[in-house]
Amino acid sequence: MQTVTKLDLAPTSEPDASDIDGWVVVEGTPSMKTWALHTNNDGTMLSGIWEATPGTYHATYTAYEFVHMLAGRIVITPDGGSPVTVQAGDAFVVEDNFKGTWKIEEPVRKHFDFKL
Repeated sequence: MQTVTKLDLAPTSEPDASDIDGWVVVEGTPSMKTWALHTNNDGTMLSGIWEATPGTYHATYTAYEFVHMLAGRIVITPDGGSPVTVQAGDAFVVEDNFKGTWKIEEPVRKHFDFKL
């Protein structure tokens, strides 16, 4: 059983270019790409890279996500809440009940760990 897996944060495989379920464009014409890098042994966690171009999505989460921003800037605003700005070098989590907007102000590249 593999207990340590080194992830390549510059994948060469083709990304999934479809929008994530629960994400709806509300401003501009953003696009996204997702590279799935690793799924854990019991299939409950996914690690990968996500990129997006400027624009705004309304996102609905059904699972917890940990994010480390590698590039870009996003203003994340929970429905009825206050905006939070994240940028390259920041780390943050999104809880499984999040609903709100992701305003991508600069092209984004993030590493994520997502509970499936």
